[in-house]
Amino acid sequence: MSGEVRDPGLQPERTRLAWRRTTLAFTVAAVLAARQVVHREEIESGDLVALSLSALVWLGFLTVAHRRIRAMAVTSPPDALSPAHALGAAACTLALAAFAVAIVW
Repeated sequence: MSGEVRDPGLQPERTRLAWRRTTLAFTVAAVLAARQVVHREEIESGDLVALSLSALVWLGFLTVAHRRIRAMAVTSPPDALSPAHALGAAACTLALAAFAVAIVW
């Protein structure tokens, strides 16, 4: 096993694909939140606020993910994810979950 040569190009590609999958999952969650609001008989102002904040958080996550994917394409090997980007992505994820709960209730 020690004689195996690791292809250095595979790990960055897998990470890029993981960012794309996460972005897609985030988009689906945001669309489902919008669908939940649109299909209600009475749309309350709180629903619209939660939906607007969900859209804002979705845009924030897209920005973070796009910057990371672009940074990984420029440098080889790619630089480590900065704490600010990791914190931004985590904050967007938690905020979307909180806004989704607000929409459901």
